[in-house]
Amino acid sequence: MPAKPILVVDDSPSIRSMIAACLRVGGYEVTEASAGDEAHQLACRAQEGAPFAMLVTDQVMPGMDGLTLISRLRAEPRYATIPMLMLTTESEGQIREKARAAGASGFLPKPFDPEQLMQSVDALMSPSSEG
Repeated sequence: MPAKPILVVDDSPSIRSMIAACLRVGGYEVTEASAGDEAHQLACRAQEGAPFAMLVTDQVMPGMDGLTLISRLRAEPRYATIPMLMLTTESEGQIREKARAAGASGFLPKPFDPEQLMQSVDALMSPSSEG
C-alpha cells in the first residue's frame, strides 16, 4: 500500500524537520511547507492530482496562521474531511476551542513527544476515525 501523503507546516525549520522525520519513520510520505500561504498553495495544487491525506500545522506563523489555513482548507471539498492536527506553543486556554471551531481534528502542545505525535497521527489516520 502506498504511503499516505501528509502536509507538514511550521515556520521553524528544526521543528518542521523533526515532525517530518517522525512521520517518515512511521511510513508516511511528507511534504513540508514553511508558511500557511505556501501550504495552501501546495494543497490546492495537490488537489488536481492526489490530495494530501492529512495536515499537521503550527498555529503561529508569519502571514497565514494555522487557524486560517485549516479554515481555508476545510472550505475546499477535497479537504473537508481529512484529519488536521494543530501543534502549537500557544498556551492560551481558548486555542483548543478556536482550533476545533476552525476544523482541527486534533491538538498537540509543543514541545511535542515524538511518540505522542505518532500516536495522534496514527489514530487520526485510522479508518475507524474517518467519517
